[in-house]
Amino acid sequence: MIAPRADAVRARAHELDACTETPGEITRSYGSDALVEARERVRGWLEQAGLEVRQDAVGNLVGRREADAPGSPTLVLASHVDSVRNAGRWDGPLGVLVAIAAAQRLEDEGIALPYALEVVAFVDEEGLAYAASYLGSRVWAGIWDGAERGTHDRAGTPFEAAVRRMGGDVDGFAEARRDPADLLGYLELHIEQGPVLEDEGLPVGVVTAIAGQSRGFVDVLGVAGHAGNTPMRLRRDALAAAAELVLAVEQLALEPDGPTATVGKLEVSPNVGNVIPGVVTLSYDVRHQDDAAKDAAVERLRVIAEEVCARRGLTHVWRHLQDHPATPMAPRLRALLVAAVEQAGIRPVELPSGAGHDAVSAAHLTDVSMLFVRCRGGVSHHPDEHVDEADVDAAVRVVDAFLDLLADDVRARGEA
Repeated sequence: MIAPRADAVRARAHELDACTETPGEITRSYGSDALVEARERVRGWLEQAGLEVRQDAVGNLVGRREADAPGSPTLVLASHVDSVRNAGRWDGPLGVLVAIAAAQRLEDEGIALPYALEVVAFVDEEGLAYAASYLGSRVWAGIWDGAERGTHDRAGTPFEAAVRRMGGDVDGFAEARRDPADLLGYLELHIEQGPVLEDEGLPVGVVTAIAGQSRGFVDVLGVAGHAGNTPMRLRRDALAAAAELVLAVEQLALEPDGPTATVGKLEVSPNVGNVIPGVVTLSYDVRHQDDAAKDAAVERLRVIAEEVCARRGLTHVWRHLQDHPATPMAPRLRALLVAAVEQAGIRPVELPSGAGHDAVSAAHLTDVSMLFVRCRGGVSHHPDEHVDEADVDAAVRVVDAFLDLLADDVRARGEA
C-alpha cells in the first residue's frame, strides 16, 4: 500500500501536466504562462506545508521553515519545475514535490529540527527558451554571467520580457544570490535518467558526482560538387570527413575509463541528394567525472579533426560552446544519504550522474548531495518517462530518514 504523502506526490505531478504550452504534451519554458501557472500551484503546496514563501528576482520560489533555535544553519531541498519540449512529468517536479512532502511531515508531526529548511523550486534548469542551462539556480547561486541578456526565444520574446512575465527583474539578479553564510548543505532528488537502478533492481541510488561536461560544434568545410561529374579522387566531401569524426567520438568513448561522448546533431549543406556536401556542422558532447580525463578527451578529438581534415584536403572550425567542471558530492552528506537509504530498508548503491543538475550551481555556495530515483527503461526527456508509485514512496522515506539523521548529526557536532 502506498503511503498518503507519496500518493499526494503522484497526484500533484499529474496535476502539473495541465500546465503546458501545448495541449496533449508537457512543455513549460521560461517566461511562459504554463510555467507561471505551474509555479503558482507549487506556491500553494508550499504554503499548505506550513512554509513561508517568497519569490526571487528570476522567479524562483523559496519556502522556508525555521529551526527550533534562532541562528541555526539551513538545509536546502531543491529541484526545478520547467521542462524540455514534449517532456515527461517527473524530470524536475519529482524533487520539488518530494521536498514538499518532507516539509509536510515536519508540519503535521510538529517535528523540531536543529536547522532551518528551505524548499526551492527553480524556474529554469533546462534552458528551453534561452539555450543556457541552470538559469534559475545560477541566479540563486550568484553565478549568472549575463549570457542571456539581449537574447530572444524562438517566438522573438526578449529575455528581459520573459523575466518580467515571471514576475522578476533582471536588474535585481545580483541581489537574488543566496547568502551562503548560514547554509548547511543542499539535497536534490531527481529521476536517474538512466538504466542503472533498474538493472540493479533498486528504487533509489546515491550520487557520487555529476560529470563534467564539454560541449560545442565542429564546422567541416569542404567543396560542394556534382555527384555525377566529380571524380572520387578529386572530391572534398565534408560529410565523409564528418562521418569519420562521429565514429572517432564513439571509439574514444569505448576505451577503458573513457568519457561518455555523443554527436547528437548534424547539419549538412546543401543537403541535396545529388550534390557532394560542402559544409557539415556536427555537435560534440563529452562528459567525465574526472575533469582532466574530460579535457584530454576533447583535446584528442581536436587532434583527430585536424588529421582527418588535413588528409582529405578540408579545413575545419572548432567552436567550443560550454564547459562545466565535474561536481563531486560532499562526503558528509553523501554518507548520511547512504545511511538513510539503509534505514529505509533499501540496499544502498552509489552511482555517478552523467546529466547536469542544479546541484552544479548550488556547489558554488555549499556542500551538495543528490538522490536518484529509478525511472522505467532509463527513459527521460520523453512522454514515456515513468516512475512507479512504490519508488516515489521509497524516495519519500529516504528523504525523511536523511532529515532525521542530519538532525542527529548537527546536534552531535554542536552546530545548532
